[in-house]
Order: sequence, then C-alpha cells, then structure tokens
Amino acid sequence: MAPTTTNRELWLRTIRTEGDRLAAMPADLLDAPVPSLDGWTVERVVRHVGKVHRWVSGLLTAPPDADPDVVAAAAPSLPRGPECLAAYGQALDAVIGHLGAADPDRDAASFVGPTQVRFWLRRQAHEVSVHRSDASDAVHAAGRAEPDPLDPIASADGVAEWIEVFAATRHAQLGGTVDPALAGHTFAFVASDVDGPRPTLRFGPDSTSWARDGADADVVVSAPAGPLLLTLWRRRSIETVDIDGNRRLVAMLLDSMRF
Repeated sequence: MAPTTTNRELWLRTIRTEGDRLAAMPADLLDAPVPSLDGWTVERVVRHVGKVHRWVSGLLTAPPDADPDVVAAAAPSLPRGPECLAAYGQALDAVIGHLGAADPDRDAASFVGPTQVRFWLRRQAHEVSVHRSDASDAVHAAGRAEPDPLDPIASADGVAEWIEVFAATRHAQLGGTVDPALAGHTFAFVASDVDGPRPTLRFGPDSTSWARDGADADVVVSAPAGPLLLTLWRRRSIETVDIDGNRRLVAMLLDSMRF
C-alpha cells in the first residue's frame, strides 16, 4: 500500500486498538505461556513490544542517519511483574504521539536501511497486532476468553508487508537461505475476506522478488486476512489455510522464513 492519509489513519488506529488490548492483558496471567512461541509468556510479549515502542520513539527523535542498534541499546527495558502493563501503556502512548505528529514522508533510520516514517507506522501496526495475538492466545489457552480477531484490512496490509519487507528483503539481509527446491516457483497470497491486490513472491536461482499484484503463480495460499497473516508469521499451522498447488513448497517457504 502507498502511504495515503487513509493508510496512515489505518496504521495509527491499529496501533492504538491492538496496543490497548495488549495493555489490558490480565495481570494474574502474565506467566501464561504463549502456545506458538517456545519460552515466551504474556509478560515477555508485553515487555518486548514495549521496548520496541521505546526503540521506535528513540529513532523518530534521532537523526535519520542514526544507528538503529545504538538507539535500540539505549532504549530502557520495561519493569518486570504487573508494573509492566502500565509501563507498556506509557510506551504505547509515546510512540503513537511520535508517529502521529511526524510527516510520513520524513526520512528515518530503520533495520532495513534508510527509509521514511511511514515504514514505522506500518511496522508498529503489524508488530503489535501479531504480538497481541500471541498474548491473547496464551490467555485463551489458560482458560479465558477467545482472542479478539485481527482487523481484516490491516491484516491484508500486514501480509503485503511480510512479503515486501521480510521475505523479499530482510531475509537476505540476515543471511537467510531458502531451500533450492523453491527456485522457479511463485507464491500468491490471497486474503479471502478483503478486496484488493494479490501480492506474489517469486524465488529465482539467486534472488527473491515480489509484486504488489501478481497474476501468475503456481502456488496460491488463501485464507481470511487475519489467519493468513498469523500463518505467515508461524503462529498458525499451514493446515488452517487453503493451498492451491504444492503444499510441501509452502511448508518449505515458511520453514525458511525465520526472523
């Protein structure tokens, strides 16, 4: 998606909605384990996302050529125990304030290289959405309410971000490799409950490319946008999505994309 005013509002609204949900996690279940993340608890999720918010606030107040790792190291951790919830809410308010006040086209540093504030609007929206689902899954597994569903339109953009930023860019930056069997194959990802483009991911012999709305694909993965996003981030099994094509290739793809 291009950084239109509508998208900016969508991203800010998503950060607020999902962030408030994360801040409202029950204090008596902070030690509940996250089913899809070994070693993670609700508290670890809250403290992780809160520190990311503080990191991004630091980047947005730093020069655009700042070193993201240096800024990250300077971001204070959240307190442990029930106090982490209030501290998370404060970190959330701060990052929303910085993101809401900044010109989306303003230059900013990021972990993928020089970019614009819009990158962080989008990234924070999907960071908090996926991790809020982690915490909600843990609470549900402990016997409480089912998780609130993710917003379909925001999730469809999250699918596109996963393809563009992580699968086609960040994976290679981190020195990641893919199974040679993926070479020559194109994957399309369809959010079945949202009208919009059909992003694709193509694997060549030596590179990975993406298209915002690709027509040709030999493997099509489809599901409602929220479950599709969570599947790409390895929070749901591929058994929960529809696959037109070679299911084994989808398993290889997701096994390769670890961030």
